[in-house]
Amino acid sequence: MNSLKKSSSSSLEKSLKVSRIPAFEDNYIWFIHGLPEKQAEKKIIIVDPGEAWPVLQSIEQNQYQPQAIFITHHHGDHTGGIREILSRFDIPVYGPAHEAITAISHKLDETQTVSLNSMGLSFKVLDVPGHTLGHIAYLYHGENNRDSSLFIGDTLFAGGCGRIFEGTAEQMHHSLDKLLQLDDDTWVYCAHEYTQDNLVFAQRVEPENTELLQRIKDTRELRNAGKATVPSLLKLEKQTNPFLRFNCQSVIKAAEQFAGKQLSTPAEVFATVRYWKDTLD
Repeated sequence: MNSLKKSSSSSLEKSLKVSRIPAFEDNYIWFIHGLPEKQAEKKIIIVDPGEAWPVLQSIEQNQYQPQAIFITHHHGDHTGGIREILSRFDIPVYGPAHEAITAISHKLDETQTVSLNSMGLSFKVLDVPGHTLGHIAYLYHGENNRDSSLFIGDTLFAGGCGRIFEGTAEQMHHSLDKLLQLDDDTWVYCAHEYTQDNLVFAQRVEPENTELLQRIKDTRELRNAGKATVPSLLKLEKQTNPFLRFNCQSVIKAAEQFAGKQLSTPAEVFATVRYWKDTLD
């Protein structure tokens, strides 16, 4: 089964239901639904609401019951809708402890978990700085720690990663290396539809990567049909995303050719690949 081809409302077997809300030109806001066994499918967590109106429209149309807002980082296209949503619903706002977001009621870092018992859901918090200094992610594990879902904001994209606006390449490398330790079957919910552009660059780095060539074909078909390319499986990212492949000889060789010198560490390889893409954007 093609791991890219998922509907706009994704349901993981024995695990999590997530709905996709398009925003702006290429953002996605995510609704995480409560578990059926808790009779909580109408209860939702709103992830990174950059604007309010598509969120409020979907809530009204589907009679959803917002329980919380999750924020990954401070950029306006992830936080701009919070104030208006809070004017309609008295719910907690969870977000990074080390970023200045005035609406946050519960400040989080990697030492904490978030549990919403009425929904049957619990999330581990990951510190993933680089794109911003305090960026966090939310990781859900299903039964027996399988069927995981990662709400990653702008740290990792399908086929790419976020620009380094505030942190360092070393920080971003460390954050992405942390993601490599997660289970291959983790669904990655990033916040933008950047996949086609990202894969153009990925092919420049690894033109003979057969998994990547297949992904490019699959992605083209999805976009031509007007369908989203996210979420994606972490396994697919490990196979095709050059920003996660800093330990792979093909990526090391390409990065060294671009840099014109030998690179001695995976962090140097990552930093070179990130700079390479920056020069093309």
